This record gives sequence, C-alpha cells and structure tokens, in this order.
Amino acid sequence: MHSDIDRLLESANILFLKKSFLESIQIYEKILQIEPTNLSALNNKGYALSKTNDYQNAINCYDKGLSIDPTEKTLLVNKISSMRKMKMLVNALDNCNLMLKDDPKQLIVMYHKLRILYTLEKYEESLEICDTILQNYPKNGDVLFDKAMSLINLNRISECLEALSFAIQISNKFKIKARSNKALHILQKNNKFLKLIK
Repeated sequence: MHSDIDRLLESANILFLKKSFLESIQIYEKILQIEPTNLSALNNKGYALSKTNDYQNAINCYDKGLSIDPTEKTLLVNKISSMRKMKMLVNALDNCNLMLKDDPKQLIVMYHKLRILYTLEKYEESLEICDTILQNYPKNGDVLFDKAMSLINLNRISECLEALSFAIQISNKFKIKARSNKALHILQKNNKFLKLIK
C-alpha cells in the first residue's frame, strides 16, 4: 500500500514541477481517497490549488492537514501565503504572530509578516522586520527592496535610495522593479534615483 502511495505522490510531484497543476491535483485526490490523513498529499494539493488561484480550497486542504497536525510548519506557512493572496490580512498576520511566538527567527514567516504589514500600511513595523532579517541576511535583495518601499512611504528619501542602491547591486531585477513601481514615482526628478535606474 505504502509503495503505491509513494509512486502516486512521486508522479503527482513531477506533474506539479512541470506546472501541470490540475493533473497533479487529480493524483493528490486519488492518494487522499486511499489515505485521507496523508499530510504530504494535503499540503501539495493545497499548494497546487493555490497555483491555480483557488486559494479558498487551498486553505481548506491546509486546514484539514492542520486538524491532523496543528504544528506542521509547511501547512501553516502555505496557509498564511494563501490568506495573504485572498487579502485575509488580519488573519494571516495573527497566524504569523503565533508562529513567530514559538520561533521568532523563521525567515519565511517574517517575510510574510513584513509584506502583510506593508499592505496594511504599517510601514514602521514592516521596516523593523526588514532590519531584523537584514541583520542575518544582509544581501537579501528582496528584503532590501521592501525596506526601500517602506522608507519611501515614510518619506525617508535618502535612506530609501541607499536601500535601493544595495538591492540593485545584488540584482538588476530591482532596477527594473524600481522603474515601474508607483510608490517610487515621486523620485522621477531625483538625480540619484535616475542614475540608479538608468
């Protein structure tokens, strides 16, 4: 029985990696008919559903998994991600805080939290989390860019340009992001900004 489930799981995962999400979901469902408490199938089905923008059913899968094991971190993180995408921001933030209470250094949870706080326009709090992450990962370009975004919204222009400059040194993708970012449009006449995005 277990080898059958392992084979099905492997083939579903291969389909998932090929971005054949609907086909992978069908196989995860077959596994769950045989073994309804299979956490890997529940998580992966949820993740595949989220890739098709079916966030509510993804959350349902994560919740089923969490009813079996309430401490399963992957399920919790994926649930937070789907909640963020559904704009269930306060619930997602509560879930982040619960996870960080047990383990304050969970990078992926901190990252979700800073994005949620930013969306809620809590820029000071978002900035604090950026700085906490950057203490351990000073070359995290995504967090540096997020820091620049919080700083521009707080009208701290020179600090914003400094963070943006560091992000662009890490990857040119942040130069492209900066060119099209609405929050940064107020810098269209700033020479340092124009040099950075050139």
